[in-house]
Amino acid sequence: MTHARPMRVLVWGENHHEKHDEVPQRLYPEGMHETIAAGLRDHLGAAAVVETATLDDPEHGLTAQRLAETDVLFWWGHMRHDAVDDAVVERVHQAVLGGMGLVVLHSGHFSKIFIRLMGTTCSLRWRQGEDRELVWTVAPTHPIAAGVPHPIVIPTQEMYGEFFDVPTPDELVFVSSFSGGEVFRSGMTYSRGHGRIFYFSPGDQDYPVYHQPEIQRVLANAAGWAFQERRREVPSLTMHRTGQFALPGSDGGRSA
Repeated sequence: MTHARPMRVLVWGENHHEKHDEVPQRLYPEGMHETIAAGLRDHLGAAAVVETATLDDPEHGLTAQRLAETDVLFWWGHMRHDAVDDAVVERVHQAVLGGMGLVVLHSGHFSKIFIRLMGTTCSLRWRQGEDRELVWTVAPTHPIAAGVPHPIVIPTQEMYGEFFDVPTPDELVFVSSFSGGEVFRSGMTYSRGHGRIFYFSPGDQDYPVYHQPEIQRVLANAAGWAFQERRREVPSLTMHRTGQFALPGSDGGRSA
């Protein structure tokens, strides 16, 4: 689909493993958020303007103005979920309800914003080891699966397994299997308000997952799917008199 302007993508990363742990420092010397952003730039080209923000930025890099200028927000967090300010979570929540896309990655399942949007514990089973992960496409005609190999082979990865306590997704796009025998719903879409949400589980900090072109392809597809070229507006309660309808150019029935 051709858009009138490039989509504006913001990759948010906690960026604390990369500061304190040797393995992520070696795998992602510029930070995981920068690696994810670079992959998006490579795959999306002129169709997107991709920027980054981190937890330690003022207001976590998620000011009201910046969110208003963001079409799709990517979120990777892990060890500092509790450090994300509740006021910023509320700000992101309202932006999603208004139509901003949100792509939640790996351990972002336990982020404040994802738990709030899902309304569940978002808990799962896990194992830090040397598991091989196969990411199987179960919705081959979905835009997020376009050009993605079946399966994606991730040689080593942290295991995520069921039961994953999230609502039944609008669409299940990917399911993963692990060498330990576990399976996991690893790629799911949701809608909340006017916003589109995609959760994608591969991407532990101790493995070079975000360097894989197949993973980058999924994330680029997700950005395109979540992008909506429309005016941002949170759904609201409105009173309509009989025969009063929302028409193009009208006030949507809000006048008395």
